[in-house]
Amino acid sequence: MSKITAAITAVGGYVPETKLTNFDLEKMVDTNDEWIRSRTGISERRILKEPGKGSSDMAVPAIEEILRKKNLDPKEIDCIICATVTPDMVFPATANIIADKIGATNAWGYDLSAACSGFLFALSSGAMYIESGRFKKVIVVGVDKMSAIVDYTDRTTCIIFGDGAGAVLLEASEDGMGIQDSILKSDGSGRHYLHMKAGGSVKPATAETVAAREHFAYQEGQAVFKFAVKGMADVSAELLERNNLTGDDIAWLVPHQANLRIIDATANRMGLDKEKVMINIQKYGNTTAATLPLCLWDWENQLKKGDKIVLAAFGGGFTWGATLLTWAYEGK
Repeated sequence: MSKITAAITAVGGYVPETKLTNFDLEKMVDTNDEWIRSRTGISERRILKEPGKGSSDMAVPAIEEILRKKNLDPKEIDCIICATVTPDMVFPATANIIADKIGATNAWGYDLSAACSGFLFALSSGAMYIESGRFKKVIVVGVDKMSAIVDYTDRTTCIIFGDGAGAVLLEASEDGMGIQDSILKSDGSGRHYLHMKAGGSVKPATAETVAAREHFAYQEGQAVFKFAVKGMADVSAELLERNNLTGDDIAWLVPHQANLRIIDATANRMGLDKEKVMINIQKYGNTTAATLPLCLWDWENQLKKGDKIVLAAFGGGFTWGATLLTWAYEGK
């Protein structure tokens, strides 16, 4: 019997209509377009502004695109894994809310919290359900409404983040397509440099924590940058070496869209030409768990069956990793 691998067989994405440009931010904080672009590569980001809307409202259209592409009844979905750090609410899981909204009445699901590495971790988790033969159709969605936890008076963080969702369908393959290998890592000591100070069980919400603006993302940029450059680059290079591959063998690098300099460092370490690197940070910013699937969504038409692709990410926690996969279908 052939070995079963988990293959991505469809991609969907969604970004809100409202654009927040660098020029808009110039009016809000002490910054400017040239400064932001030169340090991050970002020109604009999308913001979910409609009142009463949350992460599930972006995840749903991304998944519905997959259902349309595959002519799939939502009742056929076995499991939904939602990677997010901005759930609709603390509980129930946003995955459960998504399942209800799309009519996936036979699916169970859960949320996975690994910050910007969330989609990569969720993809690996979903793959194991497929590889075991237990499930046939698993949806993995990365979604974050970062505008809900960004302090728009803090110029070090508000320039970086945007809102969006991306999703993939995982199905079994017996012809060698799909996920080949993953290296996933975490280091909890990194929590000191990138976290949200209040709102958890250690420091529950109070009038004082709200007044102190402690319910927003906090980041020590220089420390995070150093860890991210080394983490993403090292693990991506290790993944190639472990699979006896070089940059010449890789069709595409799909890097987390946090910072253009981190992306360049990762590509250089892998020996990849810039033409092989997916970059859309200029129009979406850092959408946290959504960056990797949004890249696949943007580039889907250029992907060819058999393409070797490396996905790499680094996130708060710290979390980081890289996944090697063989693309399973003709994008066109």
